[in-house]
Amino acid sequence: MTDTDLATTAQGQIDAVTRTVTISDDGSTVRTVAALRQDYTTGIDDLWDACTSPERLARWFAPVNGDLRLGGTYQIEGNAGGTIKTCDAPTGFSVSWEFGGEVSELSVHLEALSSNSSRLVLEHSADVDPGRWQAFGPGAVGIGWDLGLLGLAHHVANSGAAPAQDTAWAQTDQAQTFMSDSSRRWADASIGSGTPEELARASEMRTTAFYLGTEVPEA
Repeated sequence: MTDTDLATTAQGQIDAVTRTVTISDDGSTVRTVAALRQDYTTGIDDLWDACTSPERLARWFAPVNGDLRLGGTYQIEGNAGGTIKTCDAPTGFSVSWEFGGEVSELSVHLEALSSNSSRLVLEHSADVDPGRWQAFGPGAVGIGWDLGLLGLAHHVANSGAAPAQDTAWAQTDQAQTFMSDSSRRWADASIGSGTPEELARASEMRTTAFYLGTEVPEA
């Protein structure tokens, strides 16, 4: 993957993804589901292979190791690990997502739209501390998945050779704009789920600052 190729893929990628947020607050824990949906110009079997083959995952996401079967465990290099809870090829899988001492859930659903078109829906569910949720909102996890789907889109279209975050593109102005736009779209989704706009925009500001490495305003 060249930076020029990735820059081309990044154009329009923000609009190619549909984002939704589901929030349930019981007063002590905020149960959240951040969901992303995108259509790809490839068949469901190829999309399934791109999402489950270790060789292909390393080309657009990250190296993944482990006993990659139902009931087995996985480990993403430098990131989360967990247990494979369901696996229904080629329509989807779910795993526990264990990182930093916290456990959440990830599910991926695939749908064939035609012989050369398919849809991916990714849902990341978590119980979040109310203070942290108010501070950062869904963008804290959503921006990372937006970057991941950017890599997948480029891989499916161009057989890209490296994840977006592992290229020099990640340090460009376009990448900074991409993450800022992603943060704003997640705030939009949060508002759509019932979060007051003032709170959602404040969370957006803090999350954007975190990802861009700029000064993070106090919550």
